[in-house]
Amino acid sequence: MSLATGVRLGPYEILGPIGAGGMGEVYRARDPRLGREVAVKVLPAALAADADRQRRFEQEARSAGRLNHPNIIHIYDVGQHEGQPYLVTELLEGETLRARMGGSPLPVRKAIEVAIPIAYGLAAAHEAGIVHRDLKPENLFITKDGRVKILDFGLAKLTRPDAADGGQSAARTVAADTGKGQVWGTAGYMSPEQARGQQVDHRSDIFSFGSILYEMLAGARAFRGESPADTMSAILHEDPPDLTTLDKEIPLVLQRIVHHCLEKSPGERFRSAHDLAFQLEGISGLSGSSAIEAVPRGAVAGAAPPSAATFRQLSYQRGYLHTARFAADGETVVYGAEWEGDCVRIYMKRPESPDAIPLALPSADISAISRTGEIAISMDHSYAHNGVAHGTLALALLFGGAPREIEEKVLQVDFAPDGKSMVVARDVGGKGRIEFPLGKVLYETTGHVTFPRMSPSGDLIAFFDHPFPNDDRGMVAILDLEGKKTTLTEEWASAQGLAWSSSGEEIWFSAAASGSHRALYAVKPTGEQRLVSGFPGGVRLFDISKSGRVLLTRDSVRLGMYCKAPGETEERELSWLDWSLTCELSKDGSMLLFDEESEHVGANYVTCIRKTDGSPVVRLGEGKALSLSPDARWAVAKLPVQASPLIVYPTGAGQKRILSTGAANVPNVRWLPDGRTLFCIGREKGRALAMLMDSERGDTTVLATDWPDTWSGSAVSPDGRIAAVGFLDGTSILLRLEGGECRPGPALEPRERIIAFSLDGKRLFVEKQGQTLRVDQVHIETGAHTPWKTLRPPDPSGVSLMFGTRLVLDGEAYVYGYARVLSDLYVAEGLV
Repeated sequence: MSLATGVRLGPYEILGPIGAGGMGEVYRARDPRLGREVAVKVLPAALAADADRQRRFEQEARSAGRLNHPNIIHIYDVGQHEGQPYLVTELLEGETLRARMGGSPLPVRKAIEVAIPIAYGLAAAHEAGIVHRDLKPENLFITKDGRVKILDFGLAKLTRPDAADGGQSAARTVAADTGKGQVWGTAGYMSPEQARGQQVDHRSDIFSFGSILYEMLAGARAFRGESPADTMSAILHEDPPDLTTLDKEIPLVLQRIVHHCLEKSPGERFRSAHDLAFQLEGISGLSGSSAIEAVPRGAVAGAAPPSAATFRQLSYQRGYLHTARFAADGETVVYGAEWEGDCVRIYMKRPESPDAIPLALPSADISAISRTGEIAISMDHSYAHNGVAHGTLALALLFGGAPREIEEKVLQVDFAPDGKSMVVARDVGGKGRIEFPLGKVLYETTGHVTFPRMSPSGDLIAFFDHPFPNDDRGMVAILDLEGKKTTLTEEWASAQGLAWSSSGEEIWFSAAASGSHRALYAVKPTGEQRLVSGFPGGVRLFDISKSGRVLLTRDSVRLGMYCKAPGETEERELSWLDWSLTCELSKDGSMLLFDEESEHVGANYVTCIRKTDGSPVVRLGEGKALSLSPDARWAVAKLPVQASPLIVYPTGAGQKRILSTGAANVPNVRWLPDGRTLFCIGREKGRALAMLMDSERGDTTVLATDWPDTWSGSAVSPDGRIAAVGFLDGTSILLRLEGGECRPGPALEPRERIIAFSLDGKRLFVEKQGQTLRVDQVHIETGAHTPWKTLRPPDPSGVSLMFGTRLVLDGEAYVYGYARVLSDLYVAEGLV
């Protein structure tokens, strides 16, 4: 179908043709509503003949349209014209990568400059659960001002096979029946698993990326044959010629990156596009190919640090690394990690050994190492707050001996310079506490404290002061030995990792202004602050040796959600970006309220809804989601600041409302069945309170003010008469909402959280958070516990915590959250 100038597709006025290809015809058009020019792509007629494929196209296009990244083309709209689907995108001026290459290799520097933004664009899409499936030079665009854009995201799997072209083109989307499944992709750029017709994931895009990077450097395709079938055979069975045999100027380290992308097995490729971008960034800042070639295997230069800084990787397994410290020699590294889904174990890495050795200790994490070689470890540890666990503090010798238990419920410790006394961070009675020495309270807060570190001179204690439990927002602070606290920095959205510099003149820390992509900063006890280094992805700082060597991890962090919808047997991933947190399901299980806390949405987070069939996300507005009304027409949220008012958002048509909570901070809200009244639990002036609030007028009725300040989950009975509230110590109460009378509820296990009433009102569903998520039913009158379900994501690697269960219809529909952290340990030298 060719469109003449002046024709309208919906509101868009066609200005003229741009081009045509296997994915349809592209036109320049004008959107008169916004006064901007756009590109309109009219999809092939074959797509219009299949109603199911048209529906899937629109769903996939809207899914891709939610991607908001500078290296991915923006999708504005999707529609139909005379029964034929079209797509509206931003209008780009420039040329495709195919045109830029022109059949010749690019200079090494230029190839890397083009490759890095492609990797970042892929990383953003993969984190949103979207795989391209047809990455090739024709789908990569370089604008006139030098920006790189990925085109046609998420659409390749919906295209029909092109007409036969005699096998002359290697850049056409092709299909074949292998006997195992349908093959979709482009001969020459598809992955081995695509060529076999197997299911693909993000690692398939990494293979295609490797093929493109190879071609940018070599000026010829990595895999080629006389026909698409011959090309696919080469992909399955052959390796491309070494780049260094084609061009001596191509550095060895870059060749290793390309070949790591092109591994035949998906599990042997880069774990993520973020990892790939990190490696490319690491070699981009060095001057001259000889400097790149000199980087040793397993080491990369920093992404943003000065060119003198180098990073040597120490770990290669897949999983979560909890804590790492230098031994007294400043060379040996001891760390606690959970690799490949195993329990946490302590490992020792000597500089002369390529492998880390597991120590002969029970399952535990390392906390600190004294100058005398004694180690403080955390045994039987379990989740406490975002980024830290508590456990039983024990002491052991680095080279043998059974551990000696010292104290329970300890978060983190550090040895004083004398090698004997310890500064301790812990939770006591719902409050965060710094003790020095153990047992002597220097500081206490209603939030929590992490990463206590004694200065080399022994006169100051640095730590993170977190205002909210379970949130790693926080400030860097110091204490003198009399307990006087001085706050040194503003509040960071994510603060994990802290150590004194080798000179003792600065406190180095890893933090992020929004999201979780932490950079490395330094602050003096007098308050002067500076950026030490930025990094692609997030880092956690653990230790600095006397010689200035820095021990840190680079973390790929994702908070996600799995849901089982009513009538379905399989769970579905409903995560949006990389920090999605569950809140509540609608009463029929068809809608999920959640909040997204990714750095891409800003420091105030964003409250969202999503249908549990996987339909696109709808953003309601700023804030942390708290509760969904029984009819799913309204959602309550609050900003992540003290004493924020409650915000009532309409999920459809309507106007938002602001409800003042006065001086109270109200993080726990449940909607009553009447659809108008809110049951709220909060804190005000150092006391806990429970109240009812009218969601339309904001009127409040206080029910109780003398509760322990350690509640842990709540639920409202189906008839709206009773609220059940649990506490961290395992006690619970039943509060009559008319009158405010309380009576003891059933006994729970410590840290069990109440999540819902049963439909008959006789039982409570409770969750026990951890690396697996256990959900039980507790009979309200008898207190009897009955196991209901143990939840675990399909891939447990790096899952450090499972939490946030919500269920309706007695578990016919449910949702739960998980935190996955995949860590790589590095030693950095040259950071100043």
